[in-house]
Amino acid sequence: MQYKRILLKLSGESLMGEQGHGIDSARLNDYAEQISELVKAGVQVAIVIGGGNIFRGLSGAAQGFDRYKGDQMGMLATVINSLALASALDAMGTRTRVMTSIRMEPVGELYAQPKALDALNNGEVVIISGGTGNPYFTTDTASALRGIEVKADVMLKGTRVDGVYTADPEKDPSATRFDTISFDEVYSRGLKVMDLTATTMCKENSLPIMVFNMDVKGNLMKVMNGEKIGTLVK
Repeated sequence: MQYKRILLKLSGESLMGEQGHGIDSARLNDYAEQISELVKAGVQVAIVIGGGNIFRGLSGAAQGFDRYKGDQMGMLATVINSLALASALDAMGTRTRVMTSIRMEPVGELYAQPKALDALNNGEVVIISGGTGNPYFTTDTASALRGIEVKADVMLKGTRVDGVYTADPEKDPSATRFDTISFDEVYSRGLKVMDLTATTMCKENSLPIMVFNMDVKGNLMKVMNGEKIGTLVK
C-alpha cells in the first residue's frame, strides 16, 4: 500500500447509482466493500461524503432558497449519507465512527480532531459529516480541511470520471487525461478539480489529491496499489 492514512472524498451524486435520486443500495454496498477491503489491509480511512443526491445548497439557492438555509440543508444531507455508509460498513463487520461538524448527538459525535485521530489509530473508519459546519463552504473544502487535520497522506477524490482532463471529455473528444499535474497548472488552465478554496488549502498544506473513478468496483484498491488509473494533483 502506498498510503497509510487516507481521506476519501465521496460524491453524493454517485450514491444515486442508476436510480437518479436518493441512495442506491447496490452502489452503497459496492463502496462499503471496497472500503472494508482497505481497512482489512491496515489502511486508516477517514471519509467525507457530499449530499448532492439529496440536496445541494447552491442549486437550492438558484431555485429561490436562502443560501444560508440551503447550505444547512445540504449539511444535513451529508449526515444522512454518512449514516447510510456507516450502516453498510457496520453490516460488513467494519467498525465506524460517525462524527458531525455541528452538534447532533445522538446521531453522531461532535467532530474533534483528537477524537478522530484516536478512532483512526484504533482501526475505525471515521466518517465526518456536516461539511465544515458553516454555510458558503463546499464538501470539497470540508474534505481538504479534514484531510489536513487528520494528517492524511493523500486525499482520494472518488468521482464518476477517471481523472483530470485537458477539457471536459464529454464535450471535447480530443481531451486527454493527465497522469500527474501540479496545483499551479490546475490554476493556470482553469481546470475544475475542486473549488478554489479546497485546492488552495491542499496546495498550501502539501496534501496531494488523487482523482479517480470510484464507481468502477476495485478501483480504490488499484489506486492504493499504485496503478495508474487516475490523476495525481500535487
